[in-house]
Amino acid sequence: MRHEFPGRAWERRNPEPLNCYYIDMITRKEREKYDRQIRIDGLGTEGQEKLKQARVLIAGVGGRGSPLAVYLAIAGVGNLRIVDNDEVSLSNLNRQPLYGAEDIGRKKTEAAELRLQKLNPDIKVEAVFETITEETVSQLADGCDLILDAVDNFPARYVLNNAAIKKGVPFLYGGIYGLEGTMTTIIPRKTACLRCIFPDPPPSEIFPVLGSTAGILGCIQAMEAIKYIVGIGDLMTNRLLIFDGFSMKFREVRVESDPQCPDCSPSAGS
Repeated sequence: MRHEFPGRAWERRNPEPLNCYYIDMITRKEREKYDRQIRIDGLGTEGQEKLKQARVLIAGVGGRGSPLAVYLAIAGVGNLRIVDNDEVSLSNLNRQPLYGAEDIGRKKTEAAELRLQKLNPDIKVEAVFETITEETVSQLADGCDLILDAVDNFPARYVLNNAAIKKGVPFLYGGIYGLEGTMTTIIPRKTACLRCIFPDPPPSEIFPVLGSTAGILGCIQAMEAIKYIVGIGDLMTNRLLIFDGFSMKFREVRVESDPQCPDCSPSAGS
């Protein structure tokens, strides 16, 4: 599914001036830093400038949020808003590489912000220690171009899903369990939303996780986010990606919008 990022319509009308604009906005240092990804077909300096201008909400900086935030930061996504309400604990360290033993007891957002700014001092990281609820989500997502799910529970995901629909902001879902993971991209009013795919939440539990599973899914979400921002490739829309680490196989399942969905149907909220 092709998609539009802010400024794409302007680009079609003014291809040459836009090219010059992007070259001027990317500094010599940035061109050297991001040289290998600028060489990717379809990305170039124009795509790097889009990454630089983008504002992304990362909801959760735990198992998937750690690699997700790291790879967006080092790719040059210019504005990261990281949200979490937890502190670093010993049990986090098997799957959350943003943190070390010295961070135990610190707020995850505080420790993550310091680490990400060290990785790339040229971006802006906004750390918000907050619980994602119906009351807080609108302000947390305000001004963001993309919402990335890295939380560990479905109630918070449904809140993010609703906020994405109301704001018309794409939402990237990801989930993990043991050696398995799932991922999809949701474009409000154009694709199936999270509630269409998962009408009811799974039972709440402390679930098993291997750190590398979280790493794989976090990296996939980071790649999908970069594709969306730049406007390259095919997005994982109306498709649920399923990763099985036991067999080392990927497969996908087609998903469809539910015309009676309480979150995204035309009658929702009426």
